[in-house]
Amino acid sequence: MSATKKLLGLAVVGGLALGLTACDAPADPAATGEAGAAVEVESVGISMPTRELERWINDGAQLQSKLDEAGFTTDLQYAENDPDTQISQIQNQIASGVDVLVVAAIDGSVLAPVLQDAADEGITIIAYDRLINDTENVDYYATFDNYAVGKLQGEYIVDTLDLENQPGPFYLEPFAGSPDDNNAKFFFSGAWDVLKPYIDEGKLEVASGKAPASNDDWASVGIQGWESAGAQDEMENRLASNYSDKKVDVVLSPNDSLAQGISEALVSSGYTPGSEWPILTGQDADKASVVNILADKQSMTVWKDTRLLGDQVFAMIESLKAGTEVDVNDTESYDNGVKVVPSYLLDPEVVTKDSVQEKLIDSGFLKASDVGL
Repeated sequence: MSATKKLLGLAVVGGLALGLTACDAPADPAATGEAGAAVEVESVGISMPTRELERWINDGAQLQSKLDEAGFTTDLQYAENDPDTQISQIQNQIASGVDVLVVAAIDGSVLAPVLQDAADEGITIIAYDRLINDTENVDYYATFDNYAVGKLQGEYIVDTLDLENQPGPFYLEPFAGSPDDNNAKFFFSGAWDVLKPYIDEGKLEVASGKAPASNDDWASVGIQGWESAGAQDEMENRLASNYSDKKVDVVLSPNDSLAQGISEALVSSGYTPGSEWPILTGQDADKASVVNILADKQSMTVWKDTRLLGDQVFAMIESLKAGTEVDVNDTESYDNGVKVVPSYLLDPEVVTKDSVQEKLIDSGFLKASDVGL
C-alpha cells in the first residue's frame, strides 16, 4: 500500500473526527455516499463465511470473477464459520496490502479490532449482506431488504392459510437464524410482525410454547450457525414432545438450510408430501431446496438474486476508484451501535413451485438440470 494511500486514510479519519464535533451533517463522504477524491484501488480482499452453504460459494465466486475481469487483484477467503479464522484471514489480507475489504461477517460483533487495523491502513470496508456491528470502520453496506424477506414469508403464510377468513387454530412452529448473525433478527422481525397478531388472536398456536414474546426475543428460537442438522434436531424434538395427537400446519423457517433440516425432520416423523405436509418457508433458492419445492417438501423460498448484490458491490468499488458518488439508498435503517451505515438495499422476491421455471431457470440463476427439470 502506498504512502499516499496511508495519508489519505488518515485524512478521512481526521475528517470524520472533525465532523463528529460539529452540529452540522457529518463531514465523512461515506455518511451519505457522496463523491470524494479517487483512491488507489488495485487489490480487493473478499472474506466469506463458509463453503457449507451453497449461496456463499456462489457469492464469492461471482464477485471475484467480476473484479478479476475488470483488472483488480483479488484474494477470496472462506473462514468455515469460525470467527477467529475470519479475523486471521482479514489480518493477512491487510498485511498483503489490499485497498478494499469486502466482508460477509460470521459474527458481526467481533470484528471491530481487526477493522480498526484496516482503517489505520486507509482500507475501505464494505459489509456484504451482513451488517458489522460496534465499529465506526464500516464505510458501506450492501444487502437485500432483510426485513422484507421475513415480511414476504409471513405474508405467504397468512395468504396460504387465508388467516383473514379462517378461524383456525393452525399450529405454527417458528424458527430463527443464527444468534450471531445480525441479519437473522431482521428476517424474524419481518415475519413476526405479520404473524404475531394472529397468534394473539388465537388463529395461530405454537404447541411447543416456543413463541417469542416480541421481536427482541428472536434468538430464543435461533439455530446456531444456520446448520441444517441443528434445525432437524430441534424440529424432531418439538414434534416428538408436542404433536403426538395433532399435526403441525406451518413452519416458519428463515432460510433454505434450516428448511432442509426441518423437511428431514418431518419425513422422519412420518409426514409425507401432500395435503398433510405443513407450509414450510425458506430463503436463498438453494438447489436442494428448489428440488424440495418441486417435490412438495418446501412451499416457497425468498429469492435474493445474489448476482445483483455482487454487481452492486462491484459498482461501489468502481466508484471509489473513480472518485464518483457511491450509490446508496438507505441512510437510516442500519445502526450498528456506533454509526448508521450507508447502505444499498436490493429487493427480494418469492419463488414457488409455479414460478421456479420463470424466475430461477429462465433468468439463468439455476440450470434446469440442477433441479431435475
